[in-house]
Amino acid sequence: MANNEKTSVIVELYDLTITERKDDRFGRVVTSKSLKEDDLIKIAVSRRTDLSPTTLRASLDILKEIAIEEIANGSSVYFGLGYFSLIVNGVFVGDHAKWDPAHHSLHVKAAASAELREAIKATQVNVRGMSQSGIVINNLHDVASGEDNARLTPGGGVNLSGSKIRIAGDSPDNGIYLTNQSTQEVRAIAANAILVNDPSKLSFIVPTDLPAGDYKLSITTQFSTNATNLKESRTYIYDYVLTV
Repeated sequence: MANNEKTSVIVELYDLTITERKDDRFGRVVTSKSLKEDDLIKIAVSRRTDLSPTTLRASLDILKEIAIEEIANGSSVYFGLGYFSLIVNGVFVGDHAKWDPAHHSLHVKAAASAELREAIKATQVNVRGMSQSGIVINNLHDVASGEDNARLTPGGGVNLSGSKIRIAGDSPDNGIYLTNQSTQEVRAIAANAILVNDPSKLSFIVPTDLPAGDYKLSITTQFSTNATNLKESRTYIYDYVLTV
């Protein structure tokens, strides 16, 4: 790595309910912080005082714009931390079938670079036992598109499966939230848009006027498997970035 510092992550354990063994667990990396481009630029400047934040930002924006343009024109591009190219979703009928946006779509395929893979291999992992909250989302299914852990369709339904995800308690903070990753605007899912609210399953309707963009989903709840709810709310942020 560029700064020659050792890296490490913390892993917490959760119940693996899909197996017969009662003591089977699966691990999830604890997110230590959420960094954006401006945060990375600040870190770079702190390590290289000869670099200007303005220059770094301008260079990054120019390269990103060029990479997007080339990918959209069918190029395979190695940029930043990985390789990016386009793939086609949908079935074509006949040898001379035409493109139909109702049945076909283009998606971006991304693969980690060798440098990133090697850095992850060298990372020290510290397992600190069972998660205290126990809240975990195992899968998000967008009903309208049929995709898992990738998309949100305005006005469409979403099914969440997991453990201890029921929205419960009297705190006004409890609920399901969508956070725009560019603007950091937080959109709460209305209570009457939550169709199923069980410990292992949540279903809700995505707001019809949700702006296009990338979002992260989070749930805040006081739910407990005991007779009474928790005194304080706990929040779980889903790992995946979801595109509208």
